[in-house]
Amino acid sequence: MITTKVPESWRELQNATARILRECGFSVEVEKTISNARGSVEIDVYAEETVDGRRYVILCECKHWRAKIPQTVIHAFRTVMADVGANLGLVIASEGFQSGANESVTFTNVKLVTWQEFLEEFEQTWLKTYLYPTVTERCDPLLTYSEPFLPAWWDRMPESDQQKYLELKDRHDAFGFLMMSFTTYSRMLQDKPPPPLPLRPHLEPALTKGLLIPDEVLDAVGYAEFLEAALKHSDEIIAQFRALRPKDIE
Repeated sequence: MITTKVPESWRELQNATARILRECGFSVEVEKTISNARGSVEIDVYAEETVDGRRYVILCECKHWRAKIPQTVIHAFRTVMADVGANLGLVIASEGFQSGANESVTFTNVKLVTWQEFLEEFEQTWLKTYLYPTVTERCDPLLTYSEPFLPAWWDRMPESDQQKYLELKDRHDAFGFLMMSFTTYSRMLQDKPPPPLPLRPHLEPALTKGLLIPDEVLDAVGYAEFLEAALKHSDEIIAQFRALRPKDIE
């Protein structure tokens, strides 16, 4: 799943929905006012993208209610959808929907989803447009240090630093190899899903001992939490390697 965090208020639900769509590559506006035939209407989350010159619009209605959403709310949203001419409408409800509400969207371009179902709807897009590119960009120096080849400035390091460099490689190569599997180019070469979370049950026991890979990385259930922990660890490792470079190397 994208994240294990569950919004605890309407505002959090709205902002979390906007963030996910923005990370999926959409241009997003929160509480956007749109003019229509009846005057104007405020949209909780308005998301738009252009693919090959074609405009695609999603409207989101966020409902953090303690009860299931009734049919009347859905009918009102369908009217807004018709006026705006959006491609897809999502009503995201914390507690789900009454049976009549579900029936009211049959054969329409409106989907009724819980927060978890919303995450599932956009997970593959989020991985492709956000997680993989972020890992590729942020972890690129780590992957360079983890590769078998020694740096061009190896001979310029004191022997003591060379030993520290090799020790760092020995300690963190496994993590670098793991992060490589989450890069854009690695995913392009592998016709299979990314490593499942949590990672610990799927890795060799030797990789999970000591401080080689932090528990926060090994035990994360949501990809967002995994990414946060992995990038933090990667930045720390990169800083250790860079401290060994000759001072005139950029």
